[in-house]
Amino acid sequence: MAKRDFYEVLGVNRDASEDDIKKSYRRLAMKHHPDRNPDNPKAEESFKEAKEAYEILSDANKRAAYDQYGHAGVDPSAGGGGAGMGGGFADAFGDIFGDIFGGGRGRSNVYRGADLRYNLEIGLEEAARGTETKIRIPAMEQCETCDGSGAKPGTKPVKCSTCDGHGQVRMQQGFFSVQQACPKCRGAGKMVESPCPTCRGVGRLKQHKTLSVKIPSGVDEGDRIRLSGEGEAGVNGGPPGDLYVVIHLKAHAVFQREHNDLHCEMPISFTTAALGGDIEIPTLEGYAKIKIPAETQSGKVFRLRGKGIKGVRSSTHGDLLCHVVVETPVNLTARQRELLNELEAINNKDSGQHNPRAKSWMDKVKEFFAE
Repeated sequence: MAKRDFYEVLGVNRDASEDDIKKSYRRLAMKHHPDRNPDNPKAEESFKEAKEAYEILSDANKRAAYDQYGHAGVDPSAGGGGAGMGGGFADAFGDIFGDIFGGGRGRSNVYRGADLRYNLEIGLEEAARGTETKIRIPAMEQCETCDGSGAKPGTKPVKCSTCDGHGQVRMQQGFFSVQQACPKCRGAGKMVESPCPTCRGVGRLKQHKTLSVKIPSGVDEGDRIRLSGEGEAGVNGGPPGDLYVVIHLKAHAVFQREHNDLHCEMPISFTTAALGGDIEIPTLEGYAKIKIPAETQSGKVFRLRGKGIKGVRSSTHGDLLCHVVVETPVNLTARQRELLNELEAINNKDSGQHNPRAKSWMDKVKEFFAE
Protein backbone atom coordinates (compact mmCIF):
# COMPACT_ATOMS: atom_id res chain seq x y z
CA MET A 1 0.00 0.00 0.00
CA ALA A 2 1.44 3.39 -1.04
CA LYS A 3 2.35 5.83 1.69
CA ARG A 4 0.13 8.84 2.22
CA ASP A 5 1.51 12.32 1.67
CA PHE A 6 3.20 13.46 4.90
CA TYR A 7 1.44 16.84 4.80
CA GLU A 8 -1.91 15.05 4.47
CA VAL A 9 -1.03 12.78 7.39
CA LEU A 10 -0.49 15.79 9.66
CA GLY A 11 -3.42 17.70 8.16
CA VAL A 12 -1.40 20.81 7.23
CA ASN A 13 -0.83 22.76 4.04
CA ARG A 14 2.36 22.50 2.02
CA ASP A 15 3.60 25.90 3.25
CA ALA A 16 2.82 25.21 6.92
CA SER A 17 5.20 26.73 9.48
CA GLU A 18 7.29 24.67 11.89
CA ASP A 19 4.95 25.64 14.73
CA ASP A 20 1.89 24.49 12.76
CA ILE A 21 3.56 21.16 12.02
CA LYS A 22 4.53 20.70 15.66
CA LYS A 23 1.05 21.59 16.97
CA SER A 24 -0.63 19.22 14.52
CA TYR A 25 1.73 16.38 15.43
CA ARG A 26 1.18 16.87 19.17
CA ARG A 27 -2.58 16.80 18.67
CA LEU A 28 -2.43 13.57 16.63
CA ALA A 29 0.09 11.97 18.99
CA MET A 30 -2.16 12.65 21.99
CA LYS A 31 -5.18 11.30 20.12
CA HIS A 32 -3.62 8.08 18.78
CA HIS A 33 -1.01 7.28 21.45
CA PRO A 34 -1.01 3.53 22.21
CA ASP A 35 -1.31 4.20 25.96
CA ARG A 36 -4.63 5.95 25.31
CA ASN A 37 -5.79 3.32 22.83
CA PRO A 38 -4.87 -0.10 24.20
CA ASP A 39 -5.65 -3.05 21.94
CA ASN A 40 -6.36 -0.71 19.02
CA PRO A 41 -3.92 -1.55 16.19
CA LYS A 42 -5.44 1.10 13.92
CA ALA A 43 -4.67 3.86 16.42
CA GLU A 44 -1.13 2.54 16.85
CA GLU A 45 -0.65 2.58 13.08
CA SER A 46 -1.93 6.18 12.90
CA PHE A 47 0.47 7.13 15.69
CA LYS A 48 3.44 5.63 13.85
CA GLU A 49 2.36 7.31 10.60
CA ALA A 50 2.14 10.72 12.28
CA LYS A 51 5.51 10.19 14.00
CA GLU A 52 7.22 9.34 10.71
CA ALA A 53 5.68 12.37 8.99
CA TYR A 54 6.79 14.66 11.81
CA GLU A 55 10.34 13.30 11.82
CA ILE A 56 10.67 14.23 8.14
CA LEU A 57 8.83 17.58 8.07
CA SER A 58 10.39 18.89 11.29
CA ASP A 59 13.88 18.50 9.82
CA ALA A 60 14.66 21.31 7.36
CA ASN A 61 16.96 19.19 5.18
CA LYS A 62 14.67 16.16 5.10
CA ARG A 63 11.67 18.38 4.39
CA ALA A 64 13.48 20.01 1.47
CA ALA A 65 14.35 16.57 0.06
CA TYR A 66 10.76 15.43 0.53
CA ASP A 67 9.38 18.59 -1.12
CA GLN A 68 11.66 18.02 -4.08
CA TYR A 69 11.48 14.25 -4.58
CA GLY A 70 8.53 13.06 -2.50
CA HIS A 71 8.91 9.81 -0.56
CA ALA A 72 11.78 8.77 -2.82
CA GLY A 73 13.84 11.65 -1.43
CA VAL A 74 13.71 10.43 2.17
CA ASP A 75 13.25 6.67 1.85
CA PRO A 76 16.57 4.84 2.31
CA SER A 77 15.24 1.93 0.28
CA ALA A 78 14.06 4.05 -2.66
CA GLY A 79 17.43 4.12 -4.37
CA GLY A 80 16.83 7.02 -6.76
CA GLY A 81 15.27 10.39 -7.47
CA GLY A 82 17.48 12.20 -4.96
CA ALA A 83 17.52 9.61 -2.19
CA GLY A 84 21.04 8.51 -2.94
CA MET A 85 20.58 5.30 -0.93
CA GLY A 86 21.28 1.68 -1.69
CA GLY A 87 18.76 -0.88 -2.88
CA GLY A 88 16.75 -3.10 -0.57
CA PHE A 89 16.60 -6.82 0.16
CA ALA A 90 14.22 -7.47 -2.72
CA ASP A 91 16.67 -5.86 -5.16
CA ALA A 92 19.43 -8.22 -4.04
CA PHE A 93 17.29 -11.29 -4.65
CA GLY A 94 16.11 -9.87 -7.95
CA ASP A 95 19.72 -9.60 -9.09
CA ILE A 96 20.52 -13.11 -7.89
CA PHE A 97 17.87 -14.64 -10.08
CA GLY A 98 18.76 -12.23 -12.88
CA ASP A 99 22.36 -13.39 -12.80
CA ILE A 100 21.40 -17.07 -12.66
CA PHE A 101 19.05 -16.88 -15.62
CA GLY A 102 21.07 -14.34 -17.58
CA GLY A 103 18.52 -11.59 -17.21
CA GLY A 104 19.14 -8.75 -14.84
CA ARG A 105 16.70 -5.89 -14.40
CA GLY A 106 16.95 -2.16 -14.48
CA ARG A 107 15.16 0.33 -12.29
CA SER A 108 13.17 3.27 -13.50
CA ASN A 109 14.31 6.67 -12.24
CA VAL A 110 11.08 8.33 -13.29
CA TYR A 111 8.84 9.26 -10.37
CA ARG A 112 5.32 10.54 -10.17
CA GLY A 113 4.98 13.92 -8.50
CA ALA A 114 3.74 14.06 -4.93
CA ASP A 115 0.07 14.60 -4.17
CA LEU A 116 -0.72 17.85 -2.40
CA ARG A 117 -3.33 18.76 0.20
CA TYR A 118 -4.98 22.14 0.65
CA ASN A 119 -7.30 22.95 3.56
CA LEU A 120 -10.14 25.22 2.41
CA GLU A 121 -12.55 26.93 4.81
CA ILE A 122 -15.97 27.88 3.45
CA GLY A 123 -19.20 29.13 4.97
CA LEU A 124 -22.30 27.03 5.53
CA GLU A 125 -24.24 28.87 2.83
CA GLU A 126 -21.44 28.25 0.31
CA ALA A 127 -21.40 24.56 1.23
CA ALA A 128 -25.16 24.29 0.82
CA ARG A 129 -25.42 26.08 -2.53
CA GLY A 130 -22.02 25.38 -4.04
CA THR A 131 -19.54 27.99 -5.16
CA GLU A 132 -16.35 28.59 -7.08
CA THR A 133 -13.24 30.02 -5.51
CA LYS A 134 -9.57 30.55 -6.25
CA ILE A 135 -6.74 29.15 -4.17
CA ARG A 136 -3.01 29.84 -4.27
CA ILE A 137 -0.73 26.93 -3.47
CA PRO A 138 3.03 26.34 -3.32
CA ALA A 139 4.31 23.43 -5.39
CA MET A 140 7.39 22.10 -7.14
CA GLU A 141 6.89 22.96 -10.82
CA GLN A 142 8.92 21.93 -13.86
CA CYS A 143 11.56 24.52 -14.70
CA GLU A 144 10.53 26.33 -17.88
CA THR A 145 14.09 27.41 -18.68
CA CYS A 146 15.40 23.86 -19.13
CA ASP A 147 12.05 22.04 -19.60
CA GLY A 148 12.83 19.96 -16.53
CA SER A 149 16.14 18.54 -17.76
CA GLY A 150 18.24 20.50 -15.27
CA ALA A 151 20.73 21.34 -18.01
CA LYS A 152 21.62 24.80 -19.24
CA PRO A 153 19.72 25.76 -22.43
CA GLY A 154 21.66 24.53 -25.45
CA THR A 155 23.11 21.60 -23.53
CA LYS A 156 21.81 18.21 -22.47
CA PRO A 157 22.48 15.86 -19.57
CA VAL A 158 25.14 13.30 -20.41
CA LYS A 159 25.22 9.61 -19.61
CA CYS A 160 26.84 8.82 -16.28
CA SER A 161 30.22 7.22 -16.86
CA THR A 162 30.13 5.25 -13.62
CA CYS A 163 26.89 3.32 -14.20
CA ASP A 164 26.81 3.73 -17.99
CA GLY A 165 23.40 5.36 -17.76
CA HIS A 166 21.70 2.56 -15.84
CA GLY A 167 21.44 4.52 -12.59
CA GLN A 168 22.67 1.51 -10.63
CA VAL A 169 25.88 -0.33 -9.97
CA ARG A 170 26.46 -3.90 -8.86
CA MET A 171 28.57 -5.17 -6.05
CA GLN A 172 29.61 -8.82 -6.05
CA GLN A 173 29.48 -10.34 -2.57
CA GLY A 174 30.37 -13.98 -3.01
CA PHE A 175 27.38 -15.75 -4.48
CA PHE A 176 25.22 -12.64 -4.17
CA SER A 177 25.15 -9.85 -6.71
CA VAL A 178 23.83 -6.74 -4.94
CA GLN A 179 22.48 -3.87 -6.98
CA GLN A 180 22.41 -0.33 -5.55
CA ALA A 181 21.99 3.24 -6.71
CA CYS A 182 24.95 4.77 -8.48
CA PRO A 183 26.77 6.99 -5.95
CA LYS A 184 27.84 9.46 -8.64
CA CYS A 185 24.52 10.26 -10.35
CA ARG A 186 22.36 9.19 -7.37
CA GLY A 187 20.36 6.79 -9.48
CA ALA A 188 19.47 9.22 -12.25
CA GLY A 189 21.67 7.59 -14.89
CA LYS A 190 22.55 11.04 -16.21
CA MET A 191 24.84 13.86 -15.17
CA VAL A 192 24.32 17.58 -15.71
CA GLU A 193 27.66 19.09 -16.65
CA SER A 194 26.27 22.61 -17.24
CA PRO A 195 23.47 23.23 -14.72
CA CYS A 196 20.51 25.39 -15.62
CA PRO A 197 21.01 28.83 -14.03
CA THR A 198 17.34 29.03 -13.03
CA CYS A 199 16.85 25.73 -11.18
CA ARG A 200 20.57 25.00 -10.56
CA GLY A 201 20.36 21.60 -12.20
CA VAL A 202 17.37 20.29 -10.24
CA GLY A 203 14.85 20.57 -13.08
CA ARG A 204 12.10 21.83 -10.78
CA LEU A 205 11.36 25.03 -8.88
CA LYS A 206 9.23 25.82 -5.88
CA GLN A 207 6.58 28.20 -7.14
CA HIS A 208 3.06 29.37 -6.35
CA LYS A 209 0.14 28.83 -8.67
CA THR A 210 -3.45 30.02 -8.57
CA LEU A 211 -6.19 27.50 -9.29
CA SER A 212 -9.95 27.78 -9.63
CA VAL A 213 -11.87 25.24 -7.54
CA LYS A 214 -15.54 24.40 -8.09
CA ILE A 215 -17.24 23.48 -4.83
CA PRO A 216 -20.33 21.29 -5.48
CA SER A 217 -23.47 21.98 -3.50
CA GLY A 218 -23.90 19.90 -0.36
CA VAL A 219 -20.24 19.35 0.54
CA ASP A 220 -19.62 18.56 4.19
CA GLU A 221 -16.79 18.78 6.71
CA GLY A 222 -13.82 16.64 5.61
CA ASP A 223 -14.99 16.11 2.01
CA ARG A 224 -12.15 16.05 -0.53
CA ILE A 225 -12.17 17.52 -4.02
CA ARG A 226 -9.55 16.00 -6.32
CA LEU A 227 -7.87 18.15 -8.95
CA SER A 228 -6.12 15.68 -11.22
CA GLY A 229 -2.60 16.61 -12.30
CA GLU A 230 -2.44 19.75 -10.15
CA GLY A 231 -0.01 18.31 -7.63
CA GLU A 232 3.76 18.50 -7.85
CA ALA A 233 5.57 17.97 -11.12
CA GLY A 234 7.08 14.51 -11.63
CA VAL A 235 10.79 13.72 -11.44
CA ASN A 236 12.70 12.96 -14.64
CA GLY A 237 9.61 13.35 -16.80
CA GLY A 238 7.25 11.49 -14.48
CA PRO A 239 3.54 12.43 -14.36
CA PRO A 240 2.39 15.13 -11.93
CA GLY A 241 0.60 14.27 -8.72
CA ASP A 242 -2.91 15.34 -7.77
CA LEU A 243 -4.18 18.11 -5.52
CA TYR A 244 -6.75 17.27 -2.85
CA VAL A 245 -8.77 20.20 -1.54
CA VAL A 246 -10.12 19.29 1.90
CA ILE A 247 -13.29 21.12 2.94
CA HIS A 248 -13.66 22.63 6.41
CA LEU A 249 -16.85 24.43 7.46
CA LYS A 250 -16.67 27.71 9.35
CA ALA A 251 -18.73 28.01 12.51
CA HIS A 252 -22.15 29.55 11.74
CA ALA A 253 -23.84 32.17 13.89
CA VAL A 254 -27.25 30.44 13.79
CA PHE A 255 -27.04 26.87 12.51
CA GLN A 256 -25.08 23.75 13.38
CA ARG A 257 -24.84 21.07 10.70
CA GLU A 258 -25.24 17.35 11.30
CA HIS A 259 -24.87 15.52 7.99
CA ASN A 260 -27.78 16.91 5.92
CA ASP A 261 -29.78 18.21 8.89
CA LEU A 262 -29.46 21.65 10.45
CA HIS A 263 -29.97 22.46 14.12
CA CYS A 264 -30.67 25.80 15.75
CA GLU A 265 -31.69 27.10 19.15
CA MET A 266 -34.97 29.01 19.18
CA PRO A 267 -35.35 31.32 22.21
CA ILE A 268 -38.97 32.14 23.06
CA SER A 269 -40.42 34.29 25.80
CA PHE A 270 -41.95 32.92 28.99
CA THR A 271 -45.41 34.11 27.95
CA THR A 272 -45.16 32.64 24.44
CA ALA A 273 -44.20 29.30 25.93
CA ALA A 274 -47.14 29.41 28.32
CA LEU A 275 -49.83 30.87 26.04
CA GLY A 276 -48.58 29.79 22.59
CA GLY A 277 -48.20 31.90 19.47
CA ASP A 278 -46.60 32.19 16.05
CA ILE A 279 -42.92 33.01 15.59
CA GLU A 280 -40.61 33.41 12.59
CA ILE A 281 -37.35 31.52 12.33
CA PRO A 282 -34.56 31.83 9.73
CA THR A 283 -33.76 29.10 7.22
CA LEU A 284 -31.17 29.00 4.45
CA GLU A 285 -33.92 30.02 2.03
CA GLY A 286 -35.51 32.84 4.08
CA TYR A 287 -37.93 32.92 7.00
CA ALA A 288 -40.48 30.29 8.00
CA LYS A 289 -43.32 30.43 10.51
CA ILE A 290 -43.71 28.02 13.40
CA LYS A 291 -46.82 27.73 15.54
CA ILE A 292 -45.88 27.34 19.20
CA PRO A 293 -48.59 25.45 21.11
CA ALA A 294 -49.54 26.59 24.60
CA GLU A 295 -47.60 25.11 27.54
CA THR A 296 -44.49 24.41 25.42
CA GLN A 297 -41.55 23.33 27.55
CA SER A 298 -37.90 24.25 27.12
CA GLY A 299 -36.06 21.59 25.10
CA LYS A 300 -38.95 20.74 22.79
CA VAL A 301 -37.83 20.20 19.19
CA PHE A 302 -39.75 21.38 16.13
CA ARG A 303 -38.82 19.73 12.83
CA LEU A 304 -39.19 21.56 9.50
CA ARG A 305 -39.08 18.96 6.76
CA GLY A 306 -36.86 19.67 3.77
CA LYS A 307 -35.33 22.85 5.23
CA GLY A 308 -31.89 21.32 5.70
CA ILE A 309 -29.17 20.67 3.13
CA LYS A 310 -29.16 18.39 0.11
CA GLY A 311 -25.91 16.47 0.37
CA VAL A 312 -23.58 15.74 -2.52
CA ARG A 313 -24.66 12.08 -2.60
CA SER A 314 -28.26 12.66 -1.48
CA SER A 315 -31.44 12.96 -3.56
CA THR A 316 -33.44 14.84 -0.91
CA HIS A 317 -32.92 17.72 1.49
CA GLY A 318 -32.39 17.17 5.18
CA ASP A 319 -34.49 18.80 7.89
CA LEU A 320 -34.18 21.85 10.13
CA LEU A 321 -34.57 21.01 13.82
CA CYS A 322 -35.42 23.96 16.08
CA HIS A 323 -34.67 23.43 19.77
CA VAL A 324 -36.88 25.56 22.03
CA VAL A 325 -35.17 27.52 24.79
CA VAL A 326 -37.58 29.33 27.13
CA GLU A 327 -35.93 32.61 28.06
CA THR A 328 -36.27 33.84 31.62
CA PRO A 329 -37.08 37.59 31.64
CA VAL A 330 -34.40 39.89 33.05
CA ASN A 331 -34.23 43.52 34.23
CA LEU A 332 -37.74 43.28 35.63
CA THR A 333 -39.71 46.36 36.60
CA ALA A 334 -41.52 46.60 39.91
CA ARG A 335 -44.84 45.91 38.21
CA GLN A 336 -43.47 42.81 36.47
CA ARG A 337 -42.16 41.47 39.77
CA GLU A 338 -45.52 42.09 41.37
CA LEU A 339 -47.34 40.17 38.64
CA LEU A 340 -44.90 37.26 38.76
CA ASN A 341 -45.20 37.01 42.54
CA GLU A 342 -48.96 36.95 42.15
CA LEU A 343 -48.65 34.20 39.53
CA GLU A 344 -46.33 32.20 41.78
CA ALA A 345 -48.78 32.44 44.66
CA ILE A 346 -51.58 31.11 42.48
CA ASN A 347 -49.40 28.26 41.19
CA ASN A 348 -48.40 27.22 44.69
CA LYS A 349 -52.05 26.68 45.65
CA ASP A 350 -52.17 23.73 43.25
CA SER A 351 -48.61 23.01 42.14
CA GLY A 352 -49.51 19.52 41.00
CA GLN A 353 -51.81 20.93 38.33
CA HIS A 354 -49.71 23.87 37.18
CA ASN A 355 -46.19 22.46 37.67
CA PRO A 356 -46.51 18.67 37.31
CA ARG A 357 -42.84 18.04 36.51
CA ALA A 358 -41.64 19.99 39.54
CA LYS A 359 -44.09 18.18 41.83
CA SER A 360 -43.06 14.78 40.45
CA TRP A 361 -39.41 15.60 41.02
CA MET A 362 -40.02 16.77 44.59
CA ASP A 363 -41.98 13.60 45.35
CA LYS A 364 -39.03 11.51 44.19
CA VAL A 365 -36.68 13.57 46.39
CA LYS A 366 -38.88 12.97 49.42
CA GLU A 367 -38.98 9.25 48.70
CA PHE A 368 -35.18 9.18 48.41
CA PHE A 369 -34.60 10.78 51.82
CA ALA A 370 -37.38 8.71 53.43
CA GLU A 371 -35.61 5.44 52.66
